[in-house]
Amino acid sequence: MTDEGFEAVAPVAGETRYAGFGPSVVSLGGGHGLYASLSALRMVTDRLTAVVTVADDGGSSGRLRRELGVLPPGDLRMALAALCGDDEWGSTWSEVVQHRFRSEGELHGHAVGNLLIVALWELLGDPVAGLDWVGRLLGAHGRVLPMASVPLDIVAEVELDGVISTVRGQVACALTPGRVQAISLVPEDPPARPEAVAAVLEADWVVFGPGSWFTSVLPHLKVPELARALHATRAKRLVTLNLAPQPGETDDFSPQQHLEVLRQHAPDLSIDVVLADTGVVDDPDALDKAAAALGARLVMADVAAADGSARHDPRRLASVLDEIFLSKR
Repeated sequence: MTDEGFEAVAPVAGETRYAGFGPSVVSLGGGHGLYASLSALRMVTDRLTAVVTVADDGGSSGRLRRELGVLPPGDLRMALAALCGDDEWGSTWSEVVQHRFRSEGELHGHAVGNLLIVALWELLGDPVAGLDWVGRLLGAHGRVLPMASVPLDIVAEVELDGVISTVRGQVACALTPGRVQAISLVPEDPPARPEAVAAVLEADWVVFGPGSWFTSVLPHLKVPELARALHATRAKRLVTLNLAPQPGETDDFSPQQHLEVLRQHAPDLSIDVVLADTGVVDDPDALDKAAAALGARLVMADVAAADGSARHDPRRLASVLDEIFLSKR
C-alpha cells in the first residue's frame, strides 16, 4: 500500500503514523482522568470516541445546568480539549476553550468552551450535533459523546464511623467526609445516548479510567442501556488504574480495592487487561489476584509523569497502550 492520500499524524515513539491507524477505542470517564486517557489514546489511534459522564453539578457546569436545564458541559469540554492536536491550531483552541473568565460579575468562573458548547446546543437543538461542530472547529482527533441524554445526579452511600448516610450530587459525593460505599443515579433509568451505545458495541477496545472512581468511572455502569452494551460488546476491556486515591471518594484505597469496587458494581463484567503504574503498587500479588477475579491479566509499567506528580505521562501511557493493543490483535 502506498502512502498517497494518507495524512501523517502524531507518532508515539518516533514512527510515522497515518490516518486510519489503530483500533476503534471508546474511552469512558470524565474530568482530569478522561483528559489523561484521551491525551494518550489520540497518539495510538484516530478511531477514538470519548463517552463522558453528565452528572457534574458544581462550578460553571452546575450554573449552566441549573439556569438553562442543559447537560453539564464541563467534562465534555475537557474531553474535546484533550483531543486537540499539538500543532498551533490545536494548542491554541485547546487553551481558548479551557480559558476561564475572571471578573467581579456573572461571567466569573465560566469557561469559554462551556459557553460555546451550550450556544451550539441552543442553536442546533441536539447535544451530539453541537459537540461534533465544536470538535470540527478544534480539529479534534476523535469524537466526544455524553453517556446519557439528560443531566444526572449521583447518589452515594457514605460510611463514617460506622454510620451510613446518603448524599446527592457529584460535589457532595466528593466533599462529604467518610468513605463512599456505593452509588446510584437519579433518574434511575436514564436514557443512554444511542450514539454512545453504538460506539461501545462497534469498538475494538473499551477503556475504563483513570479518574474519580465513583463519580466518573462507575456511573457508566448505572445507565442500563449503556451497561448492557458494555457487557455485550465484543470489544476487549481495559482498566487504567489511578496513580493516587481520590480525596473524598477513595481515601486510603489500594489499587486492588478499586478493582473490587468495580466488581461489586458490575459482577458479571469481564475485563481483559488491568494497567497499573509500577510505582504505586505495593502488593503486586494482591493486585494480580484482584485482576484475575475480573478475568484480566495485570500489566504494570512506568506510566506516571517523571516529575513525581500524580499525573499520567501521555507519551509513556500511549506507548504502553499501543503495546497492549498490538498484543491483543
